[in-house]
Amino acid sequence: MSPDLSVEIAGIRLKNPVMAASGTFGYGVEFAPLLDLNRLGGLVVKGLSRQPMPGNPAPRLHETASGMLNAVGLQNIGAAAFVREKLPGLRGCQAAVFANVFGYATEDYVEVIRILEEGEGLAGYELNVSCPNTRRGGISFAADPQLTAEVTAAARRATRRPIIVKLSPNVTDITAFARAAADAGADALSLVNTLVGMAIDLEARRPVLPNVTGGLSGPAIKPVALRMVYQAARAVRIPVIGMGGIASGRDALEFLVAGASAVQVGTATYADPRATVRIIDEMAHYCARHKIEAVRSLIGALRT
Repeated sequence: MSPDLSVEIAGIRLKNPVMAASGTFGYGVEFAPLLDLNRLGGLVVKGLSRQPMPGNPAPRLHETASGMLNAVGLQNIGAAAFVREKLPGLRGCQAAVFANVFGYATEDYVEVIRILEEGEGLAGYELNVSCPNTRRGGISFAADPQLTAEVTAAARRATRRPIIVKLSPNVTDITAFARAAADAGADALSLVNTLVGMAIDLEARRPVLPNVTGGLSGPAIKPVALRMVYQAARAVRIPVIGMGGIASGRDALEFLVAGASAVQVGTATYADPRATVRIIDEMAHYCARHKIEAVRSLIGALRT
């Protein structure tokens, strides 16, 4: 008998705990020729803003010893174009589709959600709060619990669909931000976003990325991500979605044991476009070998 891989996030049943992470899976439709999207538990489309954004100048990506730096700059076609051009191609998808939303002021998030509310087929929204609040001197929403709560509450008022708040690891105490988002109405949390890093071209004595710094992702950040997921899951009663360096079924299961109810796979997709479905199969094989009937029995099963 095959193990039951289903889990529940914010009232939404996922056929398995594996979701494609925002920023690494395009708008979802681009991957349809490469894998069966219906096999995924869910997918999060790349970040959407009020207006189209061109992103940062090239080069935008740089491979590191155990991961990747990116400074894409949130390039996207804008919320309205997504609803018009991309969302129709996802409407028949059995995986839960979430739209990642970002902005530079609280009203930006609200306006993007207002536009997306007109579309059909979205299960909910993921708020990228790692953007600078231009109304508050450029401080990131993710760097101040009060700002995290402010944008979460505004988004909560704008929709009845589930709200997932994506937290940054570039903070001192992740639990303060987890509680702030939960108390403000978040239905779930996702963490961690990328760590801030940089690379240097020694011969030119210049930064490799024109943006100087970028977001570090991949296996290098997995121990940090696991620790923060463990802390956040113990601090709140809403589901936590873990991410950061997941490249195998064992990686994904470790996040569940740490307290995550589901996971997102990101950087691994660059090396293997079918990484998500491979990880699902590896999780199923692990559960079968260990006679685990339901994968959700592993959630928060860490022995300390």
